[in-house]
Amino acid sequence: MRKDPRLDPEVQALLEVMEAQGAPPLESLSPEDARQAAIEGLKYVAGPPAPMARVEDRRDVRVRVYTPQARQDSCLVYFHGGGWVVCDLETHDVVCRAIAQQSGAVVVAVDYRLAPEYKFPAAVEDAYAAVLWAAENVSSRVSVGGDSAGGNLAAVMALKCRDEGGPRLASQVLIYPVTNLAAFDTASYREFAEGYNLTRSEMDWFRDCYLARPEDGHHPHASPLLAADLRGLPPALVITAECDVLRDEGEAYARRLEQAGVPVTCTRYPGMIHPFLSMPGALTQARKAIKQVSNAIQSR
Repeated sequence: MRKDPRLDPEVQALLEVMEAQGAPPLESLSPEDARQAAIEGLKYVAGPPAPMARVEDRRDVRVRVYTPQARQDSCLVYFHGGGWVVCDLETHDVVCRAIAQQSGAVVVAVDYRLAPEYKFPAAVEDAYAAVLWAAENVSSRVSVGGDSAGGNLAAVMALKCRDEGGPRLASQVLIYPVTNLAAFDTASYREFAEGYNLTRSEMDWFRDCYLARPEDGHHPHASPLLAADLRGLPPALVITAECDVLRDEGEAYARRLEQAGVPVTCTRYPGMIHPFLSMPGALTQARKAIKQVSNAIQSR
């Protein structure tokens, strides 16, 4: 196990435990086995679930609705990470509960269809349907957010709402988002390709599962960093992890938003790895990041 002085001590200890467990690389598994591995892996680092006034799984749209006990008139439509292949409503239950409790916003978690059974743009279609449903049925003050692949979907929802006459979004929360599937050539991809949990080979596998054709990676609804125009998008909070292959493309997207006149807060969490926000039971900085997300929703 490599010792990297940049890693937060809690992260270093967590990586050592994960290495000792000797789990096979995610990309070596079938999608079904990879999903189960993701569920088991996050179960022990998520922490306890916050109580809600009501949690409801809807049948008319693919969502779970978290209503906090001290509800405000706002809504966050949240898209879970997992490379569009793994993770689900259960893996992100603790995170969604925490955001709802701390922000007072109703959190609408989206159970979008997963790859490779459902290729791009199936997840985008499900995500947009959920945003439209939330704006009509939950609150007129809607934000979008998500982590990793879910951060990608949140960024794409901001583009779609602007371009297709969707609801006017209050904000977008992009947590270590995937913003460019056309090329994995950033410095952070080279520096953190192996040994920091999310690997370059895993991202190759996720991309191959998600896209039907390589050229789909150039579509702005797969790679929002490649969108021609980012003007007129909602204010953004962008969170990145220092030791993460996705760090540079997330920060590049934040810079492009800022250059387009979009209000942006971009925070890099030092010593963190992907997907640290989903580990509040083990990582202090995960709890800080959840609080930052909750505060950002409150302020919009």
